[in-house]
Amino acid sequence: MSPESVDSGPGRDPEVLHAEMEAVWGNPTGWRAVSVVNHSTIGLRFMGTGAVFFVVGGLLAMLVRAQLARPGATVMDASAYNQAFTMHGSVMMFLFAVPVLQGLASYLMPKMLGARDLVFPRLSALGYWAYLFGGVILLSSLVWAVAPDTGWFMYVPLSSRPYSPGPNADFWLLGITFVEIATMASAIEMVVSILRTRARGMTLPRMPIFAWYMLVTSLMIIAGFPPLILGSILLELERSAGWAFFDVARGGDPILWQHLFWLFGHPEVYIIFLPAAGIVSTILPAHVRHPLVGYTWSVIAVITTGFISFGLWVHHMFTIGLPHLAQAFFSAASMLVAVPTGIQVFAWLATLWAGRPQRTVPMLWLTGFLLIFVAGGLTGVMLALVPFDWQVHDTHFVVAHMHYVLVGGMLFPLVAGLYHWLPLFSGRMPSERFARWAFWVTFIGFNGTFLIMHWTGLLGMPRRVYTYEAGLGWDLPNLVSSVFSFVMAFGVAMVFMDLFLSVRHGRRASPNPWQADTLEWAGEMPPRAYNFASLPTVTSRHPLWDEPDLPERMRQGRFALPRADHGRRETLGSDPTVGNTREVIHLPGNSFLPLLLGLALGWVCAALLANAYGVAALGTGAAASVALRWSWVNGAHPGAAAEADGLPEGLPLHSRTADGPGLWGMGMTLLADGALYASLLFGWLYLWTVSPAAASAPLPTPLLARLTPTGLALGATALTTAAVGLALMRRASQRLQRGHDAGLVPQTLGAGLLGLLSVACLAALLRVVPLAPQQHAHDAIVCTLFAFQLLHGLIGSVASLLQAWRVGHRYVGPHAPYEPLVVTQWWGFAAATLWVTAGVVLGLPALWSAP
Repeated sequence: MSPESVDSGPGRDPEVLHAEMEAVWGNPTGWRAVSVVNHSTIGLRFMGTGAVFFVVGGLLAMLVRAQLARPGATVMDASAYNQAFTMHGSVMMFLFAVPVLQGLASYLMPKMLGARDLVFPRLSALGYWAYLFGGVILLSSLVWAVAPDTGWFMYVPLSSRPYSPGPNADFWLLGITFVEIATMASAIEMVVSILRTRARGMTLPRMPIFAWYMLVTSLMIIAGFPPLILGSILLELERSAGWAFFDVARGGDPILWQHLFWLFGHPEVYIIFLPAAGIVSTILPAHVRHPLVGYTWSVIAVITTGFISFGLWVHHMFTIGLPHLAQAFFSAASMLVAVPTGIQVFAWLATLWAGRPQRTVPMLWLTGFLLIFVAGGLTGVMLALVPFDWQVHDTHFVVAHMHYVLVGGMLFPLVAGLYHWLPLFSGRMPSERFARWAFWVTFIGFNGTFLIMHWTGLLGMPRRVYTYEAGLGWDLPNLVSSVFSFVMAFGVAMVFMDLFLSVRHGRRASPNPWQADTLEWAGEMPPRAYNFASLPTVTSRHPLWDEPDLPERMRQGRFALPRADHGRRETLGSDPTVGNTREVIHLPGNSFLPLLLGLALGWVCAALLANAYGVAALGTGAAASVALRWSWVNGAHPGAAAEADGLPEGLPLHSRTADGPGLWGMGMTLLADGALYASLLFGWLYLWTVSPAAASAPLPTPLLARLTPTGLALGATALTTAAVGLALMRRASQRLQRGHDAGLVPQTLGAGLLGLLSVACLAALLRVVPLAPQQHAHDAIVCTLFAFQLLHGLIGSVASLLQAWRVGHRYVGPHAPYEPLVVTQWWGFAAATLWVTAGVVLGLPALWSAP
């Protein structure tokens, strides 16, 4: 595509252009503001809500430190203390760290990429409402004094029904799982947006470094969060339905929970650190007036960190009795991850050395981050050594290390980033004197709290104890840590106050006040809802340094898509590697549907907490109805984009192509779904082959031996109809891509009906096979696999029937071949996993027992 075909050239009156854009992109006010889907608004809501949750988590930490300040203190009893430290960790890890960083990325990424919005705006809005409602559900447990009390890691059997009979653990399992909907939605959207909505000419080597960090982080979330989601589902099923997954007496194993949790938990450390490191790599060049040294090496290091982080989960399980060979492997992997991390640190130091560091507030916080994070990394290498880990495991040394890595490695860069982008958020500059005082109070308080806590841990003080006796040598260090923790809290309060006052009363910022090089500073401050009046062509990694007049030319509409009189919200769709423009992506406008779907899902969670399963079923039906309505107003629907006029020469609307962003979104969704399915298979294989529980509760008769001729016939029919349904959907999609729509309705309708038949056969098979999920973990896992296949088959069937209906309305056809391709992806996954499940669950035991 030539530049002339997407760049308009002559320009327009900026005021006229702004009025035209605002009519299409403007955010409503009043009660209709809840329908806004614009990425800037949603990103700010994520950050604002995360700040509130951060305050709650900080207050809980102050209660913990007040209780531990003196031996025998009575600020809280044991029950309240257990709830306080569990909720502190859960709030900070799940409700603050990841969502706030994702909110910042959601706000910045389209602006950095030269786009007008994220690729799925309504998905962003749904993610926010799920985040808000899930957080409220979790925090409501504090109000009723039934908060989770078994640690933020929810180890079983402590969190199982016999040892936690109240609803405490249920609030965690349902609330956190609800929040993870938001995290997964944001990650999927971030990957597709980075790959498919970059400005023309923004090749992968020209991408802002922050985009690389968020791309890797989002892929890690997609692969890393499903094991925890699965573990939460299994534990909630064990607690509410009595199914056996982790009960040793019934063939389960509590170590399975640890594996599932830490398959998420250790990548989570880097999921928190990498976006923060991306902030450092992005803003450091602006404050030292020099490009990032070693850009390519930093990208390689980020990708390597993402890969290695998934091989470290047993780092947290060195004391459970693993074989020495496994301990040696994971110990080496734990030390190996320091190499790519060290590359990033050296890149930052080299940039400092090569540039001219400015005496700015963001630079002060960056310096504090470097000092604290390097110290935390050194103690991390110490904990990677198995003999040392044995000595300090479950002591305050580990708590101190974790806070040095997570608070020092995330909070300090985040505050630096907030000060750096404050002029973009508000159009005003941060203060100087008060901000510096806030930094020093926070920095001194942090180190006084957690540096001393290393000493407490080396003296043997265990974590998660609510009191201790005098004379053990812990009195003075605990008192010092507690005093400095309040100093740190005062410093953080000063930061909040300074940011608030700066937004309200700070001096007006000049354009691009830090002289940064990235595109987010090319728009107005604060930015318009549409970000840019026209979308630029990028020729280097530092567009604002190399073309200082670029912002003014963009404002005058001299680049792509400088009009909105057609009524569509548009951004450019790009090739994922070389950045060439492929199509015009039309984005959905403001809608109440994300809020309604979030409310329906919140209704389901609240009903499950109250054990009101009939009410939960009604909520599920309401959620399905909203989701169907959401999917109906899509593609070539008049409410989405019925016409395709006013396009640059040679560029189609994405819904008129066979490779729109929805295909990529479905691909990322299925990657997450595949990670969940693989975790489920891992659980079945673990309990069948590795779990020590098998010795005390032998496996029941293999499933194949329990199948009657009727059961075999039902299973064969389910497999066959799923395969034929997939073939029909694939044939319909392929013919549609070639411009043929003959037989499209019968094929999609046939696929849907065959899918329903497959689901019906699976449901009947589940009834005739003698499974006892409440008596043995093996049968519980098999029933869960059945439920997985039933759900996926049902969704695929309904989607196919919906396609047949949409063809009749002319929303799908040769002019709009896009949607059946997306549905075919789902069908392929559902059919493939069904066949894999049959082969593994039926075939492997038979092969194992064969003579």
